Amino acid sequence: MESLQAQLQELAPVFTAVGANILWALLALVVTWIAAKLVSRAVARLSERGIDETLVPVLETLAVWATYVVGGLVVLDIFGANTTSLVALLGATGLAIGLALKDTLQSIAAGFVLLGLRPFRVGETIQFGSTIGTVRKIGLFTTEMDTPDGLRISAPNDKVWGETLTNFSRNPKRRIEIVASIAYRDDIETGMRVLRQLVAEEPRILADPEPAYAVRELADSAVNLHLRAWVKTEEYWDVYWALMKQLKPALEAEGLSIPFPQRELHVVGGDGVKIAPKTAPKAAPK
Repeated sequence: MESLQAQLQELAPVFTAVGANILWALLALVVTWIAAKLVSRAVARLSERGIDETLVPVLETLAVWATYVVGGLVVLDIFGANTTSLVALLGATGLAIGLALKDTLQSIAAGFVLLGLRPFRVGETIQFGSTIGTVRKIGLFTTEMDTPDGLRISAPNDKVWGETLTNFSRNPKRRIEIVASIAYRDDIETGMRVLRQLVAEEPRILADPEPAYAVRELADSAVNLHLRAWVKTEEYWDVYWALMKQLKPALEAEGLSIPFPQRELHVVGGDGVKIAPKTAPKAAPK
């Protein structure tokens, strides 16, 4: 018993030191957690000070992880770990992980390229490949978007950067193109007058650039008239749908018709080749 008591007395300072280190480490972890929360909130408020919303999520992620790394190094230092050797070990481990996670690192690199070049920002509508949507967040690994049918998608940054990007929101003006088909027997100038009247009655169409009118094509069954007009980007679809709705009744009001496709048939029979009589395009029933 005396020997056991003597050993416990010798180990008492060790237990005290270890216990103190554990308490300091727990305190350091709590402080790190609180600091990470405060840093996250502070960075999130940068958008209120004029910082681009595109950069805020990435800056927030980097700041939080940097806080955790510093806190972890403090905890290791409390227990007397050789942080210099640890940093070298982490570097070697990071290299191995980097080789194993090559695709993930490509997404991170593409994320920084997207943030640097800014081909799009949060709130803009873009298309890459067959994917189209409104950008909601650009992270270190993925870009989050809302599709026109209300779905939330998350695309790897390297896939976004690796495709040809179309930004539908960046320019303030966008061109509308309307094709009106009339029959060959109809008067072209009357059709042009209908298109000009539609433009005159639509106040959202811009005067500069000036609207353009042309005969686009002499098609198989119709003469295609072409209208090009410019509108504000945010009003594009509203104006386009309004013009398309008004086009058919406006043509009919001037006695113009939208013809059905026609075909000329060559019938081969016992008496040779018979050519069916060619008829003019039939007008759509009213």
